[in-house]
Amino acid sequence: MNQYETVFILTPVLSDEQMKETVAKFKKLLTDNGAEILNEEAWGLKKLAYNIEKKTSGFYNLIEFKADPTVINTLEVGYRRDEKVIRYMTVKLDKYAAAYAEKRRAKLGKKEEA
Repeated sequence: MNQYETVFILTPVLSDEQMKETVAKFKKLLTDNGAEILNEEAWGLKKLAYNIEKKTSGFYNLIEFKADPTVINTLEVGYRRDEKVIRYMTVKLDKYAAAYAEKRRAKLGKKEEA
């Protein structure tokens, strides 16, 4: 199993509940296909660098997970079919990026405890 991280941007017209439902849908899609979710972060509403579909902002979300390479195609088809997703990118992490991600998760965990 490889380690991946995916970032996707949801349309800004969603309510908070709709956004959480959409994120939960993609997490369920991953776990149903045998992926192990390591971390999830909601980065919130951010301004886009350029307009996408006449939108100037979007809700950013990050999910780190371990999965077989075949799961990625299923996930990205799910992104393409969902009209709430305006952009996405999935990246396979090499050993250095995975180590950095683990350090970052540990650092974020310490901040939340304080």
